Amino acid sequence: MRRNNKKVVVGLSGGVDSSVSLLCLKKQGYEPIGVSFKYDLWKNKKNKLKENICCSEKSFAIAREICQKLDVQYHIIDDTIDFKDKVIGYFLKTLKDKKTPNPCLICNRFVKFDKLIKFAHKMDVQYIATGHYARVKKQGNSYQLLKAKDKTKDQSYFLALLGQKELSRIIFPLGNYTKKQVYQIAKKQGFDAFEKTKQSQDLCFVASQSIPFFLEEKLGLEPGKIVDIDNNILGEHKGLYFYTIGQRKGLNLSGGPWYVIGFDKIKNYLIITNKEKDPNLYKKEIILSDFSFVSGQIPKEEIKVKAKTRFSQKPALAKIYPPKKKKLKLIFEKSQKAITPGQWAVFYKGDVCLGGGIILSEVRPPIVKSEVRPPKV
Repeated sequence: MRRNNKKVVVGLSGGVDSSVSLLCLKKQGYEPIGVSFKYDLWKNKKNKLKENICCSEKSFAIAREICQKLDVQYHIIDDTIDFKDKVIGYFLKTLKDKKTPNPCLICNRFVKFDKLIKFAHKMDVQYIATGHYARVKKQGNSYQLLKAKDKTKDQSYFLALLGQKELSRIIFPLGNYTKKQVYQIAKKQGFDAFEKTKQSQDLCFVASQSIPFFLEEKLGLEPGKIVDIDNNILGEHKGLYFYTIGQRKGLNLSGGPWYVIGFDKIKNYLIITNKEKDPNLYKKEIILSDFSFVSGQIPKEEIKVKAKTRFSQKPALAKIYPPKKKKLKLIFEKSQKAITPGQWAVFYKGDVCLGGGIILSEVRPPIVKSEVRPPKV
């Protein structure tokens, strides 16, 4: 671990991971400076966010208490405007385009780490740190982003858009720990706030269960027909942005389970199937836009990788081809289920995360007939 500069700015969410990261750095002889960011939250009584969600007053109180116990400076930075523009704005724009966003990737690249580096520069500090489960390795004159030791908690997927500028300054103290070990360290240190608190899985600005209400307020309703591949009308939807490829919950139709396999944006059709192995749910070839490589080097010939198109997916064998017209083609060895435009494909060589790109489209979208048939009476 780099130690030529003992000061490090540590991003604190008020959760166990960032708190233990702060503790580990302190024990390793660093001089940490704790920082929490205040982001824009959806202020609505229907927003059922967990009390311990990052950016809440409770999370700030926990982070402040941890810093006081460890005799560490603590700062809160109001970043509501930038977050609202770059993260929530992106989230809503992507959904309005009938695609599925991943705000955590965007936040890490364009908000969180950028702000940490700017604050560190202001404080004349070389390094920054967070509680992400990932590792950084210097290889020659460049830096690599590696998966964490705990593969079940690895978060390199969400960090795939970081580049050399960020990685040259980042420390991930938890990269070689398991989640179980992190909780053990917290308990031993007397960080009692985390012992009975379940970590929230919500987005930091809106609870998962509240997203439909959030979208209805921000984007309104755009009702249309729900059809199958033969254009039989099966029901009505409230708006295509309420759904994602592969989704089976929330369709409220009998005779299921049903799966979303595509959208007809022009006709405002939601296309579904009741066949779990429907070929339309599986794709091999995808086109990526806005791609980036951690090394900064764009491939000039095809390369074999393992790739995944969502965080929870197991990486699968694939090939990446040199970009053409600022688009990247990725072909999986075997068809993958529920590849979703708007999400991010992230690619790896062993434990090394190479980068990622936005899934612009699937090569072969579902095709339905031109005329719909009304439901059978």
